[in-house]
Amino acid sequence: MALADLEKLARNEEGIASAIAVLRQYFGEKLKTGQALREQHAHTTTYIPSQLPDAVVFAETQEDVRETVRICADHRVPIIPFGTGTSLEGGVNAPAGGISIDLNGMDHIVAVHAEDLDVTVQPGVTRQALNDHLRDTGLFFPIDPGANASLGGMAATRASGTNAVRYGTMRDNVVSLTAVMPDASVVRTGGRARKSSAGYDLTRLIVGSEGTLGIITELTLRLYGIPEAMSAAIASFPDVESACNATILAMQSGIPMARIELMDTEGVAAVNAYSKLDMPEQPLLLLEFHGSPASVAEQAENFGAIAAECGGTGFEWVTKTEDRNRLWKARHDAYWAIKAAAPGKDAFPTDVCVPISRLAECVAETERDIKENRLYGPIIGHVGDGNFHASICLDPADADELARAEAVMERLAERALAMEGTCTGEHGVGQGKRRYMRIEHGTGAEVMAAIKRAIDPDNIMNPGKVVTLS
Repeated sequence: MALADLEKLARNEEGIASAIAVLRQYFGEKLKTGQALREQHAHTTTYIPSQLPDAVVFAETQEDVRETVRICADHRVPIIPFGTGTSLEGGVNAPAGGISIDLNGMDHIVAVHAEDLDVTVQPGVTRQALNDHLRDTGLFFPIDPGANASLGGMAATRASGTNAVRYGTMRDNVVSLTAVMPDASVVRTGGRARKSSAGYDLTRLIVGSEGTLGIITELTLRLYGIPEAMSAAIASFPDVESACNATILAMQSGIPMARIELMDTEGVAAVNAYSKLDMPEQPLLLLEFHGSPASVAEQAENFGAIAAECGGTGFEWVTKTEDRNRLWKARHDAYWAIKAAAPGKDAFPTDVCVPISRLAECVAETERDIKENRLYGPIIGHVGDGNFHASICLDPADADELARAEAVMERLAERALAMEGTCTGEHGVGQGKRRYMRIEHGTGAEVMAAIKRAIDPDNIMNPGKVVTLS
């Protein structure tokens, strides 16, 4: 996106000053206005410029959230929810200033219902903390976006990640939630039943709304049994198209893979250097299989045959926990590996998702586009569900490089939409993808804007994100 596309919202200077005074009186030391802390709470992991809030409230209870919202609503001041700051599209920026509400202190695991395979947590609990807590129960929460994100933030952005091909996304794994709405009322969207046909699906309205409709204060999530056996595998291919074709064939064959990840040649080289691995430096698929020992072996063997049919070589699979963890740790560190491979530059990670049948075409065209524009941008993706990422590295001060990168990213989004895909499979909209919403959704974007106006008429909930209210 062009830097000029950042919406410049009017600041309510008087309201912000008044709200901070009242919040300070109520919260005392839990309200902070220091420059460094405000910069941290506008942090983005892309080149999108930071837009700082005017103050940060550290919430510890739902009542803290309600009181913050009530005070801000009284003064018509923006509120920006903050989890761990790992969002990729400017989702925690404050284009009109206002109050960042930090939810990390709401980190209690409220109840584990092992017999019902669900858990209720506060929004500041991270995915790793939850799985550490569940370790002795034989259960786990599978959504893994790579970063150790907060579960409230993961729900707000409808996150997914490496396990989505088997376990789905946050959309599929949030049973119900509690949220504080713009008028400071509290809404509970359901109970713990696995399904309901009682009225509108408010859970899925708020999941993915990126804090523009309300602030999540509690979640009930689905859990799964830890598989009896797991194995990881790698296979190299002569080009990304062959790797994608192997993925398509494996999905069409019904192999129940838990993860299937693509790295192009540049991605493998960066990961090798950063994580001290020696994987063949050519397009590679990294997979994981879950099930019984016999079914895991069968899955691996079936995929090995498909890989060979598509020109794959070097297929091998490992079952030792330490070997699997080493491979997946390297995959999760890919963003940092790519940044390390381009010293002095920022990484601009973007993602799209297309129907699986168009995956090979979309990835191959994108790889050519990046190279033809003299850019360094490894492609890595959760290709089992048609989702892939390009991390273009650039110097934002280099106007020519910036323009070339923006043009490539724009063509990538348009390419995915032309293939009946989406401009973002998991990163979310935030500020960076907002201009594609009308292209992707047509009049549906107006319906979203109407919902936003009805629920948040003063536009205080994370304004300038997801929807355009002009």
